[in-house]
Amino acid sequence: MNDELSIDNLNIMVDRALKHDATFIGVKIKMQGFEKPEIIINQVENFKTKLEYYNKAYNRNLTLKAFNGIKIIGFTFAYSYEEIEKILGPKSIPIENDYTSYYDGEEIYNIPKGSKII
Repeated sequence: MNDELSIDNLNIMVDRALKHDATFIGVKIKMQGFEKPEIIINQVENFKTKLEYYNKAYNRNLTLKAFNGIKIIGFTFAYSYEEIEKILGPKSIPIENDYTSYYDGEEIYNIPKGSKII
């Protein structure tokens, strides 16, 4: 991975989730007007359909096409809700939300916004 969080990296993550027989994918979404982001968790049976939705509804930089006040700020795959919480939950990201989280199946990244994954 050598790019910022993007729709391309979201697609790579879902491919890896399927390859690694993951049980869940989690997506962290920041929404204008809300104090805290929400985390959406989908089961393996929904991965492909959910990814089709994200590809249609979100721009390359992970903002919602219909309203730029909604943005995906992190995503991961896991085998339990607890793993998703560790990666995307409130303890994994500073309160000021200056970081994004990304898990590529091998490593967890908490990176400053605008930085590149190396």
